[in-house]
Amino acid sequence: MEADFPGLTANVNVSGDGLVRLGIVRPEAVLILAELIVSGLAAETPTQSEMLPHEARCTRPHTSAA
Repeated sequence: MEADFPGLTANVNVSGDGLVRLGIVRPEAVLILAELIVSGLAAETPTQSEMLPHEARCTRPHTSAA
């Protein structure tokens, strides 16, 4: 990933929380980063079948009648 993010640096703040600085980023690298974030979030999000009934959400797209 060094070629896609040449200014990438990592550090922690005084509380120990991780910080990442990207520096100047090409548009193509932003798309790569967005895909990585989305796939990471998807891995952390429970699937519909793992949710309790009160947590369930409608995943079908809503369409308006014309």
